[in-house]
Amino acid sequence: MADAAADIPVEDLTPDQAAKELERLAAAIARHDRLYYQDAAPEISDADYDALRRRNTAIEARFPHLKRADSPSDRVGAPPAGGFRKVRHAVAMLSLDNAFEYQEVHDFADRVRRFLSLAPDTPIPFVAEPKMDGLSFSARYEDGVYVLGATRGDGAEGEDITANLATIDDLPRRLSGDVPPVLEVRGEVYMTHSDFEAMNRAQVEAGGRAFANPRNAAAGSLRQLDPDVTAARPLRLLAYSWGEVSAVTWETHHAFLEQLQAWGFPVNPLTQRVEGVAEALRFYDDLAERRAGLDYDIDGVVYKVDRLDWQQRLGYVSRAPRWAIAHKFPAEVATTRVEAIDVQVGRTGQLTPVAHLTPVTVGGVVVSRATLHNEEEIRRKDVRVGDTVRVQRAGDVIPQVLGVETDKRPDDADAFVFPDHCPVCGSPAVREADGPIRRCTGGLFCPAQAVERLKHFVGRAAMDIDGLGTKHIEAFWRDGLVATPADIFRLPGHRDAIARREGWGRKSADNLVAAIEARREVALDRFLFALGIPRVGEVTARLLAQHYGTLEAWRAAMERARDGDQGARDDLEAIDTIGPAVAQALVAFFEEPRNMAILDDLAGELTVRPAEGAAPAGTGESPLDGATIVLTGTLAGLSRDEAKSRAQAAGARITGSVSKKTDYVVAGADPGSKLRKARELGVEVLDEEQFLAKVGSG
Repeated sequence: MADAAADIPVEDLTPDQAAKELERLAAAIARHDRLYYQDAAPEISDADYDALRRRNTAIEARFPHLKRADSPSDRVGAPPAGGFRKVRHAVAMLSLDNAFEYQEVHDFADRVRRFLSLAPDTPIPFVAEPKMDGLSFSARYEDGVYVLGATRGDGAEGEDITANLATIDDLPRRLSGDVPPVLEVRGEVYMTHSDFEAMNRAQVEAGGRAFANPRNAAAGSLRQLDPDVTAARPLRLLAYSWGEVSAVTWETHHAFLEQLQAWGFPVNPLTQRVEGVAEALRFYDDLAERRAGLDYDIDGVVYKVDRLDWQQRLGYVSRAPRWAIAHKFPAEVATTRVEAIDVQVGRTGQLTPVAHLTPVTVGGVVVSRATLHNEEEIRRKDVRVGDTVRVQRAGDVIPQVLGVETDKRPDDADAFVFPDHCPVCGSPAVREADGPIRRCTGGLFCPAQAVERLKHFVGRAAMDIDGLGTKHIEAFWRDGLVATPADIFRLPGHRDAIARREGWGRKSADNLVAAIEARREVALDRFLFALGIPRVGEVTARLLAQHYGTLEAWRAAMERARDGDQGARDDLEAIDTIGPAVAQALVAFFEEPRNMAILDDLAGELTVRPAEGAAPAGTGESPLDGATIVLTGTLAGLSRDEAKSRAQAAGARITGSVSKKTDYVVAGADPGSKLRKARELGVEVLDEEQFLAKVGSG
C-alpha cells in the first residue's frame, strides 16, 4: 500500500495519517517476509526492510493505541512454503530488534538495567557476534545423534530440511562427550564469496542462470526438493544458539559457544565476549572496517547478554528477546533507470503506483522495484519512465527513490498521468477527501479486492488449505466457482468439473477436495484471523480465542457490544493489548449485516473448535494457569514488564481493568483505583510476596 503519510516524518504524523501508514507498513512487511523467507527471492535490500520495520516501531511508540493486531512487531518470518513437510519448533525461532545508531545500543543496555532493576553503573557483559547474512537453521540431536533439520519459517513452524542439512560437511552427525538427551543447535547456513563466484561461473558455463548474491544462492540451495542438488552446492554453516535443550549445563552464552566447538560445530572465530557498551561499540567499529575483506556477507553485529540467568529473567517480548539486539551497518545508495510505472490495486481498493527499475545490485542485494506511494509523490519528485534515479538502501519506504538526475532525462520522457479509473475493473477511482489516496469504487465487484479477500481466507496463517494457491483462487473466482468464503467449502461438489480443468486431473482434484475436507474443523483463532476483520491479525485472533473460548461466546459478546452493552465493550477492551481501536473495528464488523450472513453461511459448512487452554504459556502445573490478572502499583523487586512476563509464563492472562472475571489483582505501592474496585467486587488481592510464591521464585 502507498500513502502520502509515507513521506511525513513520524513526529509530524496526525493520528489518522499514522493509522494509514501502519496499514501500509504491515502489508509491505508481510509481502517482503514471504519473498525473503519462502521464495529466497527478496526484491529489496536488508536496509530497506529494516527501514520499514524501524518506521513501524517508531509510529507504534508515538501512537501506542494505534498498534495493529497484525503488527509486524509481533511477527517473525513467514509461514513455510509448500513442497516440504512442516516442522513445529519446540522453542520458537524468534527474530531480533535492530539498532542503527550508537545511542540505540546505549538505550538497549539501559533497558536491560531497568528491567533487571540493576544499578546504573552495573557492568553488563555481552557476547558480540558478526551477524551472518544467510539462512537460519535448527538441527535437533537426540542422544547425540542428528535426527531433524528445519528452517525458521514463521518462527513457530518451519520446513523439514533434514536430508538437505545433512549434506553440509560442517554439520556433525553424531556428538560425543557430555551431550544433553535432547539438544537443538541453531545457526546460519551461508556461502562464501569465493565459492559463490566459482559456482556461478560453472552455472553459466553449463548454460544455467547465475544467482544474484550469496544469500539467495545459499537459501535456494538448502531448500531444494532433491538433496543431491543441495549436496552439489558449496554450503557452509556456523552455529550460535540453541532451541530446546533437556538440560542446560552452561551458565553463560560464551560458555555455550565453547561447548559447541567441543562438540564439533564451527563457531565464528570473530565472536568476542565484551564488557559493556563501550567495548561492544569498539568491536562494531573494528568489524565494520574489516567487513569488505571478509569472504562472507555480514550486515551488522549481534549483542547478547552473556549471563543466562539474566537472559531468563529478561525473557521475550513479541517477536524478539529482550536480552539481544542487532546493530546494523549503514545503508548504501545506487543509481538505476525507471523502465516502467504501473498501478496496482490492493485488497482495500487502494491504487499504488510502482516503479519497475533496471535491476541494480546494492551491497549484494538486487533491487528491481520501488513503490512511488501516490500521484502526489510522483508529481513532487517528477519521476518519469526513462529517468535515472538514485535509490537509497535505507529510509522510510522500500526502496526509497531519493530523486531524479534530470540532466540524464530522455527528451521523450513524458510526465506520468495517474489513472482516474481502476486499472483492474474500470470502476471510477475516487480520491479521498483527506489525502492523496485513490480507491477503486468497485468494492466486491473488483477482482483485485474480492480475490485478495479469498486468498487471505485460505492462507497458511488462516484456514491453511493446501493446494488452493493464488492462481487457483483467481481462476475459480473468474469462472464463478467461488465468490464467498463458504463457496470454498462447496468446491467438493464440483470435483468432476475441477478434474476436467486444464492443469488439474482426477488426482489433483481429489487432493484439493481432501485438503478442503480436512479444514472443515478449524481452531477458533485461525477462523477469527481468516475472517479478515480490520486490525484483527494473528496475535489478536489468538487473544480473542483464549478470552472467549468458543465461537458462540465470542459472537454473542460482540453482538452485545454492537448493541450498546457497555459491560461487553469494557470486557473486550480489558483484554491485554486490545484497546478502543480494535474494539471499534470488531463492533463495525458486526454492524454490517453482510458479515453476519457470511458467518451464518460458514456455520453451515464447518465446525470451529473451542480454544484449548486459557493461555498459551500455561502448563496446567502453575496456580496461575488460566487465571486473569490485573497488575497495579509499583512492585519493589520486579519491574512491571518482568512481573507481566513472569505471570504470562505461568499461564496467566493479563488485563488492564478489574471486573468480575478478574481472578487476582497484584498490588504494589500506590495501587490506586484498581485496588478499590477489586475490594468492591471481592476479587482476591495479592501482594508482591504472594504473587512471587504463585509464579515461582524464577
